[in-house]
Amino acid sequence: MSNTLFTNVNILDGNAEGRIAGEVSVADGRIAEVATDGAALARKDHRVIDGGGMTLMSGLCDAHTHFTWNSGGSLDALAGMPVEDHTIVAVESARILIDSGYTMCVGAASAKERIDIAARDGINAGMIPGPRYLACGQELATPAGVLVYGITREVSGAEEMTRAVREMCGQGVDTIKLILSGESITERVWAKDTYMTDEEVRAAVVEAHRVGKKVLAHARSTDSIKQCLRQGVDVIYHASYIDEEAADMMEERRDEIFVAPGLHWLYATLYEAADFGYPQEAAEAVGYKDELEHSIIGLKEIHSRGVRVLPGGDYGFAWTPHGTNARDLQHFVELLDFTPMETIRAATVLGGQIFGRPDDLGRVAPGYLADLLLVNGDPSADIAVLQDHDKLVGIMKDGSWHKDPAAAGM
Repeated sequence: MSNTLFTNVNILDGNAEGRIAGEVSVADGRIAEVATDGAALARKDHRVIDGGGMTLMSGLCDAHTHFTWNSGGSLDALAGMPVEDHTIVAVESARILIDSGYTMCVGAASAKERIDIAARDGINAGMIPGPRYLACGQELATPAGVLVYGITREVSGAEEMTRAVREMCGQGVDTIKLILSGESITERVWAKDTYMTDEEVRAAVVEAHRVGKKVLAHARSTDSIKQCLRQGVDVIYHASYIDEEAADMMEERRDEIFVAPGLHWLYATLYEAADFGYPQEAAEAVGYKDELEHSIIGLKEIHSRGVRVLPGGDYGFAWTPHGTNARDLQHFVELLDFTPMETIRAATVLGGQIFGRPDDLGRVAPGYLADLLLVNGDPSADIAVLQDHDKLVGIMKDGSWHKDPAAAGM
């Protein structure tokens, strides 16, 4: 690991109002110094990167990640995939994500036991490239609420839930994923319905929190959202049908919870899945237009109340392939009326918070880990620039280059 000095860059920190011209030095894997107002940092023993006015910002966070989804047309096919092949899928997903500028990802379910864990450990050991990762086990669902058979662990009652969570924590997961509501594309379990009891949810939360693990929940229905809030779930996925009471409850717990709506799954399922055999008429018939409209209204409301809403679009389906994750950032601006800077904060600063490392991750500030992007463009003016991988001139994690700007002649 060599020391690096970035000069002639526009620093974009998620807690700032916009870009600031300056210099940043990196030593021993962390940001050592940040200089603005024309100040110069010491060059000795540093590789100097002249950014030519490019943007230097934190790496991004995807708060809803599935390494084991293979960007294919059917999740059902994942159940029969041999575990050896499936592990390769996860390794490839990890590489694609860091190639896309994502240095933090929250695992939101593994199709098979321990693949997430093995991928995380391989990344941490430097054996494979990938983002920092919170590894998950299989989804936990009641027999009535399974979304995808063959990649889900079924539980019924608080006692079975307790045992399942204990086993997963013993295997080494960082997160536990619960399926509380349905997914209407299945045409058998529905977004507005709730399939798990308060007692089952509470059992999962108690056991996970006992050993410091986060609980995540697929919660589209109004009742399931409130269930999360009553029982202490940490991360609420989707939150499609937020009513006034749910918004009040979220505001009350805004310093304890995170919401990751997975907007691109809704948007793409409605408008971009026809080429993959799922026309817009079919999506509207099962309720996806209604769900997207309700989601936008509710998410705008809770954002106005200070609830932490993060991007993470449930990528890994045929019409939401890995590597297109920054589409969510554009949706935050265009659908939810976030400013570009609010979106950048959600994808960086809040990433450090959801990881439980707010003083280590997600900012361009002294002492923070050097997970950095050198971007040929200004995301604070055009958030869509982060979708163009060619504009990601440099990608650094832990102070080491994943994508060295030398390839761009720097």
